[in-house]
Amino acid sequence: MAGAALALASVSGCASLSDREDAATASALRFETAIARQDSAALCAALAPGTRQELEDTAKSSCEQAISGSDVPDASGVQRVDVYGRQARVVLDADTLFLSSFPDGWKITAAGCEPRPRKPYKCELKGG
Repeated sequence: MAGAALALASVSGCASLSDREDAATASALRFETAIARQDSAALCAALAPGTRQELEDTAKSSCEQAISGSDVPDASGVQRVDVYGRQARVVLDADTLFLSSFPDGWKITAAGCEPRPRKPYKCELKGG
């Protein structure tokens, strides 16, 4: 019962900021580990539904096939984590990831993102 209450709290946004930052960071690092391993199934599982759909629609192929051809950089060292409600930005040494909180955890909404002066980030992988 306690586990269900904790899961509900983290999904509902009642979790502490530190807990949400840790969860977003863990999801980002799992995604980066999957990039390093070239694990297409794990990469696709880490994507938000809209991001996965956009990738498949653009490539006109399955997520697993499409993601293997993406240019998302391999990164690791976390530089900064910003969490705002159900959204997060995780800045790594060689990439910036954007995430959203879903009932089953934090999912990647954009990856391979580079900042641009006075413009939105330019992202290799993003949802529609």
